[in-house]
Amino acid sequence: MDMTDQQYDRYVSERAQPSPLWKDCLWAFCVGGAICAGGQGLMALYQSWGAGKEDAGTWTSITLIFLASLLTGLGVFDSIAKRAGAGTLVPITGFSNAMVSPALEFKSEGFITGTGAKLFTVAGPVLAYGISASVIYGIVWYIIGLF
Repeated sequence: MDMTDQQYDRYVSERAQPSPLWKDCLWAFCVGGAICAGGQGLMALYQSWGAGKEDAGTWTSITLIFLASLLTGLGVFDSIAKRAGAGTLVPITGFSNAMVSPALEFKSEGFITGTGAKLFTVAGPVLAYGISASVIYGIVWYIIGLF
Protein backbone atom coordinates (compact mmCIF):
# COMPACT_ATOMS: atom_id res chain seq x y z
CA MET A 1 0.00 0.00 0.00
CA ASP A 2 1.75 3.11 -1.27
CA MET A 3 0.66 6.44 0.19
CA THR A 4 1.97 9.91 -0.19
CA ASP A 5 2.74 11.92 2.92
CA GLN A 6 -0.44 13.92 2.46
CA GLN A 7 -2.57 10.79 2.09
CA TYR A 8 -1.02 9.30 5.19
CA ASP A 9 -1.61 12.50 7.19
CA ARG A 10 -5.24 12.52 6.09
CA TYR A 11 -5.57 8.80 6.95
CA VAL A 12 -4.17 9.34 10.45
CA SER A 13 -6.22 12.47 11.16
CA GLU A 14 -9.43 10.67 10.14
CA ARG A 15 -8.79 7.82 12.56
CA ALA A 16 -7.08 9.58 15.45
CA GLN A 17 -9.23 10.42 18.41
CA PRO A 18 -8.84 13.94 19.73
CA SER A 19 -7.03 14.20 23.03
CA PRO A 20 -8.98 15.78 25.90
CA LEU A 21 -6.19 18.30 26.48
CA TRP A 22 -7.76 20.31 29.30
CA LYS A 23 -8.87 17.21 31.16
CA ASP A 24 -5.38 15.70 30.82
CA CYS A 25 -3.76 18.92 32.03
CA LEU A 26 -6.11 19.08 35.02
CA TRP A 27 -5.33 15.47 35.98
CA ALA A 28 -1.57 16.07 35.65
CA PHE A 29 -1.81 19.24 37.73
CA CYS A 30 -3.88 17.58 40.47
CA VAL A 31 -1.79 14.42 40.74
CA GLY A 32 1.53 16.30 40.58
CA GLY A 33 0.22 18.76 43.15
CA ALA A 34 -0.93 15.91 45.39
CA ILE A 35 2.53 14.32 45.23
CA CYS A 36 4.15 17.64 46.10
CA ALA A 37 1.64 18.35 48.87
CA GLY A 38 2.24 14.86 50.24
CA GLY A 39 5.97 15.51 50.22
CA GLN A 40 5.44 18.79 52.05
CA GLY A 41 3.22 16.99 54.56
CA LEU A 42 5.90 14.36 55.12
CA MET A 43 8.48 17.09 55.67
CA ALA A 44 6.25 18.78 58.25
CA LEU A 45 5.64 15.42 59.93
CA TYR A 46 9.35 14.65 60.18
CA GLN A 47 10.06 18.12 61.52
CA SER A 48 7.33 17.69 64.12
CA TRP A 49 9.09 14.50 65.21
CA GLY A 50 12.19 16.58 65.92
CA ALA A 51 14.19 16.35 62.70
CA GLY A 52 15.92 19.49 61.46
CA LYS A 53 14.93 20.98 58.12
CA GLU A 54 17.78 19.31 56.22
CA ASP A 55 17.23 15.91 57.86
CA ALA A 56 13.48 16.15 57.30
CA GLY A 57 14.14 16.88 53.61
CA THR A 58 16.38 13.83 53.38
CA TRP A 59 13.81 11.57 55.02
CA THR A 60 11.08 12.99 52.79
CA SER A 61 13.13 12.18 49.70
CA ILE A 62 13.82 8.66 50.96
CA THR A 63 10.13 8.11 51.71
CA LEU A 64 8.98 9.37 48.30
CA ILE A 65 11.55 7.20 46.52
CA PHE A 66 10.50 4.18 48.56
CA LEU A 67 6.78 4.75 47.95
CA ALA A 68 7.24 5.31 44.21
CA SER A 69 9.40 2.16 43.98
CA LEU A 70 6.89 0.13 45.98
CA LEU A 71 3.96 1.36 43.88
CA THR A 72 5.94 0.60 40.70
CA GLY A 73 6.64 -2.92 41.92
CA LEU A 74 2.97 -3.46 42.74
CA GLY A 75 1.90 -2.10 39.33
CA VAL A 76 -0.04 0.76 40.89
CA PHE A 77 2.29 3.56 39.74
CA ASP A 78 1.73 2.67 36.06
CA SER A 79 -2.04 2.83 36.54
CA ILE A 80 -1.72 6.27 38.11
CA ALA A 81 0.65 7.40 35.34
CA LYS A 82 -1.77 6.29 32.61
CA ARG A 83 -4.37 8.61 34.06
CA ALA A 84 -2.19 11.48 35.26
CA GLY A 85 0.51 11.50 32.60
CA ALA A 86 3.17 14.10 33.30
CA GLY A 87 1.78 14.68 36.79
CA THR A 88 3.63 11.59 37.98
CA LEU A 89 6.91 12.88 36.60
CA VAL A 90 7.49 15.03 39.65
CA PRO A 91 11.25 14.61 39.65
CA ILE A 92 11.88 12.25 42.54
CA THR A 93 8.95 9.90 41.99
CA GLY A 94 9.37 9.83 38.22
CA PHE A 95 13.08 9.10 38.56
CA SER A 96 12.37 6.32 41.04
CA ASN A 97 9.87 4.80 38.62
CA ALA A 98 12.39 5.12 35.76
CA MET A 99 14.96 3.19 37.80
CA VAL A 100 12.68 0.41 39.07
CA SER A 101 10.68 -0.32 35.88
CA PRO A 102 13.57 -1.66 33.74
CA ALA A 103 14.96 -3.56 36.72
CA LEU A 104 11.62 -5.34 37.19
CA GLU A 105 11.19 -5.97 33.49
CA PHE A 106 14.52 -7.76 33.12
CA LYS A 107 14.77 -9.53 36.50
CA SER A 108 14.09 -12.89 34.85
CA GLU A 109 17.44 -12.58 33.04
CA GLY A 110 19.33 -12.61 36.36
CA PHE A 111 20.84 -10.05 38.71
CA ILE A 112 23.89 -9.18 36.60
CA THR A 113 22.77 -9.47 32.97
CA GLY A 114 19.16 -8.55 33.68
CA THR A 115 18.54 -6.23 36.59
CA GLY A 116 22.08 -4.86 36.88
CA ALA A 117 22.54 -4.24 33.17
CA LYS A 118 19.10 -2.72 32.57
CA LEU A 119 18.77 -0.73 35.81
CA PHE A 120 20.25 2.38 34.22
CA THR A 121 18.66 2.00 30.76
CA VAL A 122 16.42 5.02 31.22
CA ALA A 123 18.14 6.76 34.11
CA GLY A 124 21.70 6.32 32.82
CA PRO A 125 21.54 9.06 30.19
CA VAL A 126 19.85 11.35 32.70
CA LEU A 127 22.63 10.76 35.20
CA ALA A 128 25.35 11.20 32.57
CA TYR A 129 23.81 14.45 31.34
CA GLY A 130 23.23 15.76 34.86
CA ILE A 131 26.75 15.00 36.02
CA SER A 132 28.30 16.42 32.84
CA ALA A 133 26.20 19.57 33.02
CA SER A 134 27.07 20.11 36.69
CA VAL A 135 30.80 19.73 35.98
CA ILE A 136 30.62 22.22 33.10
CA TYR A 137 28.57 24.61 35.24
CA GLY A 138 31.13 24.32 38.06
CA ILE A 139 34.02 25.04 35.71
CA VAL A 140 32.24 28.07 34.24
CA TRP A 141 31.36 29.29 37.74
CA TYR A 142 34.99 28.86 38.83
CA ILE A 143 36.29 30.76 35.80
CA ILE A 144 33.81 33.61 36.39
CA GLY A 145 34.95 33.73 40.01
CA LEU A 146 38.53 34.31 38.90
CA PHE A 147 37.63 37.68 37.40
